[in-house]
Amino acid sequence: MKKVHPDATAALSGILRDGMSIMAGGFGLCGIPDVLIAAIRDSGVKDLTVISNNAGIDAVGLGLLLETRQIRKMISSYVGENKTFATQYLAGELEIEFNPQGTLAERIRAGGAGIPAFFTKTGYGTLIAEGKETREFDGEHYVMERGLFADLAVVHAWKGDTEGNLVYRKTARNFNPMMASAAKVTVAQVEHLVRPGEIDPDHIITPGIYVKRMIHVPQAEKRIEQRTTRKRSPEPAAASAGGGPI
Repeated sequence: MKKVHPDATAALSGILRDGMSIMAGGFGLCGIPDVLIAAIRDSGVKDLTVISNNAGIDAVGLGLLLETRQIRKMISSYVGENKTFATQYLAGELEIEFNPQGTLAERIRAGGAGIPAFFTKTGYGTLIAEGKETREFDGEHYVMERGLFADLAVVHAWKGDTEGNLVYRKTARNFNPMMASAAKVTVAQVEHLVRPGEIDPDHIITPGIYVKRMIHVPQAEKRIEQRTTRKRSPEPAAASAGGGPI
């Protein structure tokens, strides 16, 4: 089966529908499948449940889908950089299911591993545990969390071959790999597309069996969520004429 499609619209054709759940990889703006997200926006699908560590920023990443109000519910860990998100949530227009970041990661990993639920100490005795089953093991209290499994996962990889084997780079490795295994259909955008056999098997992070469709994005845009720079040290005073060392 040919996995590589000419563009994002073609790669998502026949998959998208109203009310579906979508996992979107990335951390901050690093490793987000921005081209695929833009195609989801352009498709017009609505009432989406989106599972992502964060919601991008205004007009970037998942911020595109928030602007067009295509997202009904977010399952996330951190959303503090998106004003549109906050506005919709405070107005009662957007449902949120907050998760501690490690819990969210484990819920996704569990979903991909076929584990329907697990127990964790994180959140016990807090608002996180309200309405959830709790249990005591060896004198310690735990909260039950459900695994997550989506209709669609969209991920970004640094390199991939035409069989769908993927390699991620640095921070983009945080959520993309686990999401790639935790959905009925995974669609990947890759910066470097190579032939089968050109990736060292020991370097493959997501095996191609998980990836159904792909697109090549050779000029991936790399945005910085918050630019923090160190002030330059003052330039040393120029040596006065004739006063410098010989």
